[in-house]
Amino acid sequence: MIANEFEARRQTVVNGLAERKLDALLVSFSPNLRYLSGFTGSNGSLLVTPQKCILFTDPRYQIQAAQETSCQVRITKGPLTAVVLAAIQRLRLKRIGYEPARMTCDFYESLKSRLPMRAALESTAGWIEELRMVKSADEAARIRRSVDTNSQAFEQTVTHVREGMKEQDLAAELEYRMRRLGAEKPSFETIVAGGVRSALPHAQPTAAPLKSGELVVVDMGTVQDGYCSDMTRMLFLGRPGNRVKRTYRAVLEAQLAAIDAVRPGVTTVSVDRAARDVLKGYGLDGAFVHSTGHGLGLEIHEPPRIGQRDKRRLEAGMAITIEPGVYLEDFGGIRIEDTVLVKEKGCEVLTQTSKELRVIE
Repeated sequence: MIANEFEARRQTVVNGLAERKLDALLVSFSPNLRYLSGFTGSNGSLLVTPQKCILFTDPRYQIQAAQETSCQVRITKGPLTAVVLAAIQRLRLKRIGYEPARMTCDFYESLKSRLPMRAALESTAGWIEELRMVKSADEAARIRRSVDTNSQAFEQTVTHVREGMKEQDLAAELEYRMRRLGAEKPSFETIVAGGVRSALPHAQPTAAPLKSGELVVVDMGTVQDGYCSDMTRMLFLGRPGNRVKRTYRAVLEAQLAAIDAVRPGVTTVSVDRAARDVLKGYGLDGAFVHSTGHGLGLEIHEPPRIGQRDKRRLEAGMAITIEPGVYLEDFGGIRIEDTVLVKEKGCEVLTQTSKELRVIE
């Protein structure tokens, strides 16, 4: 990502300080830190002021920080609190914005108890997350590459799925393939669950073997160039019966209806409702127990949320998932998920993997 994009983001923050009556913003949450500075280390804080932007980190990242960011870099061998406080005092900052849900209690209490007289920490909850929701062209391209890598890993692996293969082994093979294709890591712990366990939306893979006559849910994502992807596809070992076919058709129609509803200006709740209305027609709406989707980018789950009570309006540049599902305890679960980019007119489904039920005989 070009340095100018990070600088433009920091300038947006600087421009917002005055309207929030702040002298500075202090960021220590890694995704927000990366978004504003480009720094990818595990320990850092960024102080954004109208005059300068300072990145604080430790000696492990001295070379890396200089390579990754155009901010001033301050290296300290001790806790970052001390050097952050010294900068606050030196710059005579009085009102410092911070991220209440993203800063550790220890860091917050240490800062608050040692602030200079008349200085105060002021909440800026959700500010940077709000900026992160609309992706730049570069961010969208990174998400697209991540989606493509994820899909390739799935296609390379699914041809090797056989009865008796362990859930854990299938998950491991998927993650091995995605890394070989250039992913940094999975964007979450890969979900593989067969039979009635597929009715667990966040099932963890076990040593259970895949069996004939059972559904298998595969929910996977990669991180590539720092950005996440997310996809769910369904397998069936053997020949699916009418109940499987009907339930799969219901979920597929619900997913397509929700995708069709995605466009700028539409509320997230209306996208969610489009999926639920289809499932209601099949008598399956009560078995849909989670939201229809979520935003993704530097994190696998980030705003906006596509749920029953969420009324945010979609904007061009947002990257979201569409993933309705049906979960029946005595039967199993079916979920179909794509990564979708909101465009100026409508949307683009980035996930190119076929949505057909993969039948493995």
